[in-house]
Amino acid sequence: MTAAPESHPGPIRLVSFIIPAWNEEALLGATLDALLKAAKTLAVPYEIIVADDGSTDKTAEIGRAKGASVVAVSRRQIAATRNAGACAATGDGLIFVDADTLVTPEAVRAALSALQAGAVGGGCTIQFEGRVPPYARVLLPVFSRLYRAAGLAAGCFVFCRRDAFAAIGGFDETLFASEECALSWALRRHGRFVVLREHVVTSARKLRTYSGWEILVALWRLTRRGPRSLRDRHDKDIWYGPRRPDPDLPTKPLAS
Repeated sequence: MTAAPESHPGPIRLVSFIIPAWNEEALLGATLDALLKAAKTLAVPYEIIVADDGSTDKTAEIGRAKGASVVAVSRRQIAATRNAGACAATGDGLIFVDADTLVTPEAVRAALSALQAGAVGGGCTIQFEGRVPPYARVLLPVFSRLYRAAGLAAGCFVFCRRDAFAAIGGFDETLFASEECALSWALRRHGRFVVLREHVVTSARKLRTYSGWEILVALWRLTRRGPRSLRDRHDKDIWYGPRRPDPDLPTKPLAS
């Protein structure tokens, strides 16, 4: 991606990667391995922060073993956990990566280039790892095009300048879902927001562990209640309920 230069507060001198995590020992190691590989291709220094939201497994231990700084959080809310990681970060460029997502060097470099060229933030193209149910293979391209047309970042990979993040107040902690959409809209009002053609690979585990009917019912309930439904945990087991075992859990890190 080539972005047109424009005026901006200054160059990005340090990139902070922020990973919100809750009981992610199964996938966090591969996520950090891919992130370290990509970060080493950058022309600026970087740091990695795992915001551990009350995990009861080895999430924090794995994070430290891979060289990440681990911040203890106890909120069980993705927006608040991401904000806690950002609060501990020291970089002027922030890249939020979900704990089940494998970044590519191309996506990370393109995100930094966009910020250096004056964008206030953005997202990228999303691909799903492994087996995807037939209904999802039909619907995912539709949702992907809708997100791109609306100029929204998918939650598994969101980047922004720290000054812009601070100016809009970070992620909205009154939201328990769609917080990445709210952040995208707020950043778009603040400056240029981009959705990159480069991709990252995120886990399809929710699509494998919840049936299409369960996901449809959950979305219908959220739609029926309207915007107020986003402001509590009710009917959000897909995001906040006990994690179901993934039948296709990889036994080794996925190739990035």
